[in-house]
Amino acid sequence: MSTAPVFLSRIEAKIEQQLSSQKVGYLIGAGTSYLDRRGYPLTSDLWGSIGSKVRAEERNEIQQKLDGGATGIEMALDLLDDGSAIEKPHRHLVMEAIAEYFQTITPPTDVHQNFIRRLASRDELDIPIFSLNYDGLVELASDIERVPLVDGFQGMERPYFDPQVFQELRGIRLRGRREFQVHWKKGSLRLYKLHGSLGWFDLGNNEVRKLGLSTKTPEGAKRLMVPPQHRKGIETTSLPYSALWSDFRAKLCNGPSPLNRLVVIGYGMGDEHLNAVIENALVRDDFTLLIFAQVLRPEFISRWSSKRNVVIVTQSQSSLNGEIGQGHENLWDFGTLAGRV
Repeated sequence: MSTAPVFLSRIEAKIEQQLSSQKVGYLIGAGTSYLDRRGYPLTSDLWGSIGSKVRAEERNEIQQKLDGGATGIEMALDLLDDGSAIEKPHRHLVMEAIAEYFQTITPPTDVHQNFIRRLASRDELDIPIFSLNYDGLVELASDIERVPLVDGFQGMERPYFDPQVFQELRGIRLRGRREFQVHWKKGSLRLYKLHGSLGWFDLGNNEVRKLGLSTKTPEGAKRLMVPPQHRKGIETTSLPYSALWSDFRAKLCNGPSPLNRLVVIGYGMGDEHLNAVIENALVRDDFTLLIFAQVLRPEFISRWSSKRNVVIVTQSQSSLNGEIGQGHENLWDFGTLAGRV
């Protein structure tokens, strides 16, 4: 285990080189919306914030699982789910409770604005942001900064999901020329919300709409949010998730122009259906994974630091291509990274 002062300097130099390179994608988790307790709660804290909003019968059943040893809401929901085609209502009630609670929170957007502003200034046509968060902080920040953001929806009053928009490029026709010429706009941001979002609804008959962050669930509709539970791997095989995850796999593994770097911020590396895609990308010789989190469980540090071309930065430990050393004071923090992308 390296403890030399030069270790952090090597980490910082490596990160600066990677973040300033081309073909970088970003994967953001709950840690980016936590904002030092000024934002949304982490998954581990969700039940304490939403439990009172769940119907009494199901709330008591979830609490019994937690009291019986379940380590969090994800495990409790798994224990209450028998896997049948007709689901019990627990996770859907949890989903509604999360939405209701999130709508009472108004986090600051300054860090996300800086993140969006800096990404939009990059000299690249296509910059993907993969988000695991339900909240609309990236979208709100892009509106404030007046930065166009592609999220898979088109339309005005009731935007509809159309995955083809991710393949479109923005261009401006040059004036004063006889021949047709186009200036392609750089810094085009594409937001893939892999677990859904507040304001996304399935209205039935394959009609997927974005109706606004503060919209209540319409009669007969269901929210398109995937709460923490084992069915998330199954849920992500239907629209809109299937298209979002197809692009995620293409960008990392099998697309015509895959990313060379994935910057992971605020994600605890605990979702196996997500990790499987990332591990497949690490088979490539030209791919680097950078993981930034305040805390990673020891088994996750061991798992990912053992792989080639992986950089890990947490508050207590860091790893550079298998060499483990001291943590970094602030480089794991989303606010710090937002000023370096």
